[in-house]
Amino acid sequence: MSHPLIIDSFAGGGGASTGIAMALGRSPDIAINHNATALAMHEANHPDTLHLSKNIWQVDPMDAVGNRPVGLAWFSPDCKHFSKAKGGKPVKRNIRDLAWTVVLWARRARPAVIIVENVEEFEDWGPLTERAPGVFVPCPDRAGETFKVWVKDLKRLGYRVEWKQLVAADYGAPTTRKRLFLIARRDGKPIAWPRPTHAKPATDGSVPAGMHPWRTAAEIIDWSLPCPSIFETAEEIMAKHGVRAIRPLAENTMKRVARGVQRYVLEA
Repeated sequence: MSHPLIIDSFAGGGGASTGIAMALGRSPDIAINHNATALAMHEANHPDTLHLSKNIWQVDPMDAVGNRPVGLAWFSPDCKHFSKAKGGKPVKRNIRDLAWTVVLWARRARPAVIIVENVEEFEDWGPLTERAPGVFVPCPDRAGETFKVWVKDLKRLGYRVEWKQLVAADYGAPTTRKRLFLIARRDGKPIAWPRPTHAKPATDGSVPAGMHPWRTAAEIIDWSLPCPSIFETAEEIMAKHGVRAIRPLAENTMKRVARGVQRYVLEA
């Protein structure tokens, strides 16, 4: 018996697809990514999935799905040109515009449910301004304009649209990573959001009734593995631990280490 297709667009190593499989009982039917290396890892994790190693703009939704209905289309567009982690560095319009493929799929394949995952700053998607010849940065006075137009286009296509910022730690993952999730559906059913199962402990360690405390990264670290000092040279690490390491560390990594020492040691 045929079933509505599941599509994982911008598929990476397969983490989102694994979550989809845990929720729905099967891996996505189709995974799309222009990066062949990323898609090879996805194929190792999801061998039953059809893998399309193409630029997302080169994939016609109807060629990919034929006449079969699409039950779920998951999109995780490149987020680095929205993220505040990029700082004030210039951004590329063609990367930020990848999210328009969601509207293309909504118009052509008409998925029953669309889920988009991105950084929280995705909600501020707006026009760019030219800071110098050929150098573009987000216009602070027009933040969110493009996002609103994008959402409006989905609604015009018959979708009910909602979005929320979710913290992974609230759902049992040992990380406080925050992401914006947007759900659009046109099958007449209500949009349902997961209920948090974990909470940040108070200073006395307590959490609200019925909740579990946030998990820590210490739970998932294999402490038996060698952990060379950041102050050791590559040669010292090889001689002492028998592992290869890059030293010195990258400048930005050293800056993050310095900020961590300042915050959690000197000022703690």
